[in-house]
Amino acid sequence: MTAQGGTARRIWGLMYRHLALYRRSWPRVLELMYWPVLQMVVWGFITAYLAGVQGNTASVAAGVLLGGVLLWEITLRSQMGFAISFLEEIWSRNLGHIFVSPLRPWELVAGLAAMSLLRTLAAVVPAMVLAFFLYGFGVWKLGPVLVAFVAALMAMGWSVALAVTALILRHGAGAEALAWGVMFGIAPFAAVFYPVAILPAWLQPLALCIPATHVFEGMRAVLVDGRIAWDHLAWAVLLDGVWLAAAAWIFLRQFHQARVRGALLNIGE
Repeated sequence: MTAQGGTARRIWGLMYRHLALYRRSWPRVLELMYWPVLQMVVWGFITAYLAGVQGNTASVAAGVLLGGVLLWEITLRSQMGFAISFLEEIWSRNLGHIFVSPLRPWELVAGLAAMSLLRTLAAVVPAMVLAFFLYGFGVWKLGPVLVAFVAALMAMGWSVALAVTALILRHGAGAEALAWGVMFGIAPFAAVFYPVAILPAWLQPLALCIPATHVFEGMRAVLVDGRIAWDHLAWAVLLDGVWLAAAAWIFLRQFHQARVRGALLNIGE
């Protein structure tokens, strides 16, 4: 077997271990869709009300809000899908067993990222379909640039998830809550539902250091002005590269220290 074939087999083995959890557990599948669909229902009714009260201008704003909800769910679900798949290994006391095998750290990351992609699709696609049939909003109105937006948001989600898993490796169960809460702390500064200009002047430079901020600014440019903000898209890609590189360095450093301490065998206990 070639080295590439062995790598693909190990990554698939990790993915299959997680996919098997969903194959015979409909509550797990339902949980993936529950929150994105619920968010879409709540925000959809709010935007429908605003559009009915204010007229055409509010209809545009309603589309911006629904687009923000859907794209933010991609960021949130990609981060949580990665981090929770990692936590599944801890909860099942399987992390030590994994690294007795030939699986390498970057293969673990690749497998978790692939699972994150599948979990995100299972969570967000039903919400997108619901948004179209209930409120007449199709996120594909963004055009081909939607693919770039989704890729940039998922890359940010993975970088945050890598940093969270590094903290879990360092601090154990005490850091597990970050897997659910960290993205909600970033959301107010990522300009999901409002332009960066709304933020206080001293806070705007911080917001512009977040990749998602540029995606949402770009989304509003498409939906409101009908143009592609290439500058924001370029900044999103550049910042994603910086965030991913920093998060990967932190993760690998903490992974090495956890291996030296023997924490891979008893983390979570």
